[in-house]
Amino acid sequence: MQALRVHGGRIDLAAIHYPNAPRPWLDLSTGINPCAWTADPMPEVDVHSLPSPDALSTLEAAAAKVFGTTPDRVVALPGSELGLRMLRGLHLPAPIRYVAPSYATHASVRENALPVVRASIDAIDGGTLILANPNNPDGCLDAPERLLTIARGGTWLVVDEAFADVAPASSVIPLVGPDDPVIAFRSFGKFFGLPGIRLGFMIAPSSQAAAMRDRLGSWPISAHAVAYGIAAYRDTGWIGTARKSIIDRAARLDAMLSRHGLQVRGDCALFRLVETGDAYGLFDRLARTGILTRTFDYASRWLRMGVPGSDAAFERLDQALGHG
Repeated sequence: MQALRVHGGRIDLAAIHYPNAPRPWLDLSTGINPCAWTADPMPEVDVHSLPSPDALSTLEAAAAKVFGTTPDRVVALPGSELGLRMLRGLHLPAPIRYVAPSYATHASVRENALPVVRASIDAIDGGTLILANPNNPDGCLDAPERLLTIARGGTWLVVDEAFADVAPASSVIPLVGPDDPVIAFRSFGKFFGLPGIRLGFMIAPSSQAAAMRDRLGSWPISAHAVAYGIAAYRDTGWIGTARKSIIDRAARLDAMLSRHGLQVRGDCALFRLVETGDAYGLFDRLARTGILTRTFDYASRWLRMGVPGSDAAFERLDQALGHG
């Protein structure tokens, strides 16, 4: 059970702990969009050749257009999580602070990193501050102007924008100038619903971008990541429709949870955080019906669930919540 509180998406472990749960499982334990990007036809992938530098540049340019920046600042990664772990090699100024609670990866960027609460970040002077915006798991969202003010006050800022694609106005990237001490990360898999592609991006000043490219080498991502990334980021029609769909489904989920007397918090439309005195009990009750959610060791009143992707999924969750 402990492993189910460390990371979402572990249907394999849930099935072991709940062998009598109905199949198939409904996985609401992550913030990954269950309505994944698709195209007709899907991109052709040449797995007999290494991805070309031109193709990689095309991908970074397509992503840059969506992010609201220039391609020279965008570095494609085999997942944003790996990019965060590689920050150690960029020699960011100490002390390293990270906003907690959030991703465990942020705390591991450097040994002896210092946790801080979000409310106090305006008082930080110097060093490096790492945070997620919107934050996970509480969905807390800061205005990008506030974050940029902190950076321009002398603090290096690392912003994990893994969930920002749903609400592009929350992103600091379009506001950042070439000399601002800001590094941002974006995830492909969460919004596009394709985490197995393993694609992410670092957006950074030119010197940090060049250093990361040097560390990654000539072929940093797979041919699948290149082909799917180019096609998906160019699909502006799908992007616009997906943003509206996710926001509408989040509102539908909020209404459902409210009917069942559950308090919701957070400003990220890809997941909702429920605060209840019986979070572990609710997790167990849902798991016994084949619905996987997520609880947290450090917050016993919190239960996070992703937004269902279909009428059938909403109905199944509604029935499970009603049989308490």
